[in-house]
Amino acid sequence: MPANRPDPLLRRQHGHVGKPISRLDGAYKVKGTAKFAAEFAFDGMTYAALAFSTVPKGRIASLDTAEAEAAPGVALVMTHRNAPTLKPMPFFMQQPKAAAGDSLPIMQDDRVHWNGQPIAVVLAETQEQADHATSLIRATYETEAAVTTFEAAKAAGLHPASFAGEPLKAEAGDAEAALAASPVKVDLTYRTPRHNHNAMELHAVTLAWEGDRLRIHDATQCVSHTAWSLAHAFGIEEGQVHVTSPYVGGGFGGKTLWQHHVLAAAAAKLAGRPVRLVLSREGVYRMVGGRTVTEQRVALGATAEGRLEALIHTGVVAMTDNNNMPEPFIKPSMSVYAARTRKLSVQTAHMDMLANTFMRAPGESVGSFALESAVDELAETLGMDPIALRLLNEPEKDPSKGTEFSSRHLAEAYRAGAERFGWNGRASTPGSRREGEWLVGVGMATATYPYQRMPGGAARITLGKDGRATIGIAAHEMGMGTATAQTQVAADRLGVDIEQIAFTYGDSSLPGTVLAGGSQQTASIGLSVRLAHDALVAELLKLAGNDSPLAGLSADDVEGRDGGLGKIDDPACFETYVSILARANRNEVVGEGQAGLPTELMHWSMHSYGAMFCEARVNAVTGETRVSRFLGSFDCGRVLNPKTARSQFRGGIIMGLGLALMEETQFDERYGRVMNPSLTEYHMPVHSDVPEIEVIWTDVPDPHAPMGAHGIGEIGITGVGAAVANAVYNATGKRVRDLPITLDKLM
Repeated sequence: MPANRPDPLLRRQHGHVGKPISRLDGAYKVKGTAKFAAEFAFDGMTYAALAFSTVPKGRIASLDTAEAEAAPGVALVMTHRNAPTLKPMPFFMQQPKAAAGDSLPIMQDDRVHWNGQPIAVVLAETQEQADHATSLIRATYETEAAVTTFEAAKAAGLHPASFAGEPLKAEAGDAEAALAASPVKVDLTYRTPRHNHNAMELHAVTLAWEGDRLRIHDATQCVSHTAWSLAHAFGIEEGQVHVTSPYVGGGFGGKTLWQHHVLAAAAAKLAGRPVRLVLSREGVYRMVGGRTVTEQRVALGATAEGRLEALIHTGVVAMTDNNNMPEPFIKPSMSVYAARTRKLSVQTAHMDMLANTFMRAPGESVGSFALESAVDELAETLGMDPIALRLLNEPEKDPSKGTEFSSRHLAEAYRAGAERFGWNGRASTPGSRREGEWLVGVGMATATYPYQRMPGGAARITLGKDGRATIGIAAHEMGMGTATAQTQVAADRLGVDIEQIAFTYGDSSLPGTVLAGGSQQTASIGLSVRLAHDALVAELLKLAGNDSPLAGLSADDVEGRDGGLGKIDDPACFETYVSILARANRNEVVGEGQAGLPTELMHWSMHSYGAMFCEARVNAVTGETRVSRFLGSFDCGRVLNPKTARSQFRGGIIMGLGLALMEETQFDERYGRVMNPSLTEYHMPVHSDVPEIEVIWTDVPDPHAPMGAHGIGEIGITGVGAAVANAVYNATGKRVRDLPITLDKLM
């Protein structure tokens, strides 16, 4: 992204971008014609089920599969004794296309690395037969000493953490000394528990070997990464693996690459038959990582007027020896507030457990809980309004990088949100507002998430002689409206109606290595399509030749409009695409573009922001907590589609309510086993837990981002935990610093 070359799309004032168009795939989903990974079928397909280990570390001493092999309908039982040779897959970010959750061997020996590791795969003619046969497998183990408690892991030694190739550590000045000298200070510890992924669609693959080629229908956020990783595991070329994933029922960071992909493909190879493997809900908990536990210290020192003299945010997270995903909870503290000194660091403590992984807004979701709760506590100590304290500490430049902000209208988001929510009516004395049995309070918090654009973006535009265009990119649609919003963008770039655009995605044979994660897909697709469009326009101008009204013009002189190309400042200078291709006797013309490194981030500090406002009610008798109102006021650049954006914002907020009030993976520290692996016991918000959620935004384009837009998939969850906790404090006078906020902590 050339740092000083704004996207030409920003010139267009009227078009499809910015309109609340319904999802183009909505009708298919409502009618049930949208096929998900577990709805594809192959002739002769078998159904798979997994058996899991029940110890955290050791080796399999005995494994009796005879009864399972003899069970009705069973075609194969695969264990480490007969599995084909497989290479361990590099874990996520270890190589450019790596996407595995861990780097462990997959069913290659008798070693057990975590409680829940797959020890056998059963293939049968029906799912019921496969499930039954797994119940007949008998295993015994020789156990070894395992680190299964967070306290033991910390005692064994802490390790410096890094994230995306950079150390999770930053210091400016002597923050500890500045804290000690500050007239007003808070120094507090906050804790967040493990969280599990619970996408509506279970993890699933349907696959078949076609000779030496592997064909996969997958539920994934990374088709290209999956193709590369599986090719690596089986020792074949990347082009021999074809992955498609047109519809995904939720990802949130969990739909990357896990051992079930490899096990299904290995079993299919061994049996010589296609396989469908759908993890049960318990299976997801056993072998798909989630968010890890954190322990965070936040210490803030301020002048009597409230200016931050010291910002300290440090702590520890649990991880394994075989992955590298330390929850980067210090990320919000790196850029949100100005402070004269700062000390930020994350350390890891290693446990024998399932590898943790990315989960919506990794770092920011739990880091903002600690930081924003502490800011609220500092405001209380100072006797200041929480918004006034935040405004006082607004930075002029990025506090960590020293670069200018590309676009930051957080102050406007504070003010607009406060006015709409009625913040001025907030009771300044905690516990002073009561309605019958219910104590009522309001709280707020800042939300932030970085703009990101990962390398590897590429796109192809194919323009046909009928004036219709097909966009091809190996991106993903997981329910967030990507295909719809990007169709709107492509239509405006080309100057055609939406009906003339076909947006193809979710296929590893298409250009690009695009991860649907980190809120970066919008920027990656946007810039890739822009560059493909530049190439297409250049080719069209060559084809137009000297007989066209466009003769002599460069790509910078023209724009797409009314189904063709026209000179930007001359409405009469114009030729349709149909005319250009007909005169050139061409059926189609193709433009391809490849996005380079995210150099915009070298020049600018780029983030999405939000101000979260919550009204909470706590029953004075039972301790029950209810969120009765919530408002999110966002600053995320240009909003491409208000309808899908509002849904994204609300979805993030709802997930944040779960983080605040109920979500917690129950981990048996004696055996390293997840004890609530179902939606019966792992609590998440249902309709009755969710109030009316109001969403507003600034809609100010960022001139340094493709389309002027930032990704919005993660910003909605950040700040929510703190907003709820701060509202609960305002209602009750009780601070909860250990999530979730359950009634026992308020009694």
